[in-house]
Amino acid sequence: MATMADVARSAGVSVATVSHVLNGTRPVSPGTRRAVLDAVDVLGYTPNTLARSLVTARTRSIGLAVSAISNPYFTEILQGVETAALEAGYGLLLADPHDDPLQERKVAQLLHERRVDGMIVAPSAQPGELVGYLGRHAVPTVFLDRLIDPPGSGDGTATAAATGAPFFDQVCAESTGPTARLVAHLGGLGHRRVGLIAGLAGLSTTRERVTGYLDGLAAAGLAHDDRLLVSGNSESAGAERATTTLLALPDPPTALVTANNAMTLGALRALRRHGRSVPDDIALCCFDDFPWADLFSPRLTAIAQPSRELGARAVRLLLERLAEPDRPSRTVRLPCAFVHRTSCGCPEEPGRPEAAAHPASAALSEIPPEPPSEKGTTS
Repeated sequence: MATMADVARSAGVSVATVSHVLNGTRPVSPGTRRAVLDAVDVLGYTPNTLARSLVTARTRSIGLAVSAISNPYFTEILQGVETAALEAGYGLLLADPHDDPLQERKVAQLLHERRVDGMIVAPSAQPGELVGYLGRHAVPTVFLDRLIDPPGSGDGTATAAATGAPFFDQVCAESTGPTARLVAHLGGLGHRRVGLIAGLAGLSTTRERVTGYLDGLAAAGLAHDDRLLVSGNSESAGAERATTTLLALPDPPTALVTANNAMTLGALRALRRHGRSVPDDIALCCFDDFPWADLFSPRLTAIAQPSRELGARAVRLLLERLAEPDRPSRTVRLPCAFVHRTSCGCPEEPGRPEAAAHPASAALSEIPPEPPSEKGTTS
């Protein structure tokens, strides 16, 4: 097996220069870099990552803890994380905490014991134990998709700050404005009773989409009826039950917004079981686009999240944290796209601008699209 010394002799440079080229620890001239990489290829040299980790205290690995990895949304996030990590020379250790607060705490400990350099985590609705562990052990962490509240918010994360937790970075898509856009669009189409199937209580995404729902009702001049806001617990079966509850009301909704793709499938299943046609009997819009949304009949009007970019941005935030451990924390929000199809009741008109030619346009002007944002936090 070739050694670093063999590479150095073949390239006519010092062992230190080979190390700088392979580890990126110091600038090297293009010619020298090319000579070293050519020697690596010719000799078939493979760096001893175990030995390197003993010297540098780094394993060049990232722990990723994401629940429901079979969900197309999280699958695309995973692809974004994997691509960005590999480009930076990092490997991934993947775990599924199953949205269980105790399980995610165990997963964090398991990944930490594997000496990952940092973690990317989609936290559960009760992340206190998780945040406490990460804080006590000063594990560089990026929270993905779901945000944790700042210390002192009463969700259990304040204990992490009290134990000297490091700054945590966070990245997610916008939720409030896009949800309001869906609701206001349905109001502009003449719907007076718009229901929302919300996600699991305690998640930041659930809170923000409920807020967006209420904002959208206000923008469209619609009254809020508590009975039209039901929880689907972020799962298909829960949404199926919630949809059945809505349909049983004396004055059921004429339009429905589902707060994630799994709940969209549950809602569609319930509507079919009860003989309701979309959009003739009830209009439907959903948060989360997915690959086959365009294949449904009718085609699903949806909010598309930048899934892969979320994953890639999480990796970049983590690498920046590893390079500058003491820098202020950041919360990065990425914009979503309104994908206008026909399940909302609009006719098929190729090339039509989204939400154009409807009374909702005026209301939507009160809910401007949200650009990418990046701000400091005290998580």
